[in-house]
Amino acid sequence: MRLHQFSVLVDDQDTARTFYTEILGFQVRHDIPMGEARWLTVVSPEDPDGTELVLEPSMHPAVPPFKEALVADGIPFTSFAVDDVHAEHARLTGLGVAFTQPPMDVGPAIMAVLDDTCGNLIQLLQHKT
Repeated sequence: MRLHQFSVLVDDQDTARTFYTEILGFQVRHDIPMGEARWLTVVSPEDPDGTELVLEPSMHPAVPPFKEALVADGIPFTSFAVDDVHAEHARLTGLGVAFTQPPMDVGPAIMAVLDDTCGNLIQLLQHKT
């Protein structure tokens, strides 16, 4: 068994597509119209045939209070691995990305948390070797 897809619940798919591709650097894998929303997935350019991130609309009524509670408590919805958290923090801050947690050494890893502009906090994680 292996990971195939996972979802981030986004407030607006157009905003999410722009943020996840033009700012974070992912590539669109699928963008298929499906009624009010689209089947919109992105992949890492480092692994274009790998796990897809679904930019899934936050239309279900349970989603907004769930996301608001996570953000209020500072809890990231998901985590992305990076080679150098400090470099990504500097690069993304230069592009205007807001961080709720700057790079912090947590023992076996260095982590930072950013606001994805789509209603989520996302953790960047660098494992120490």
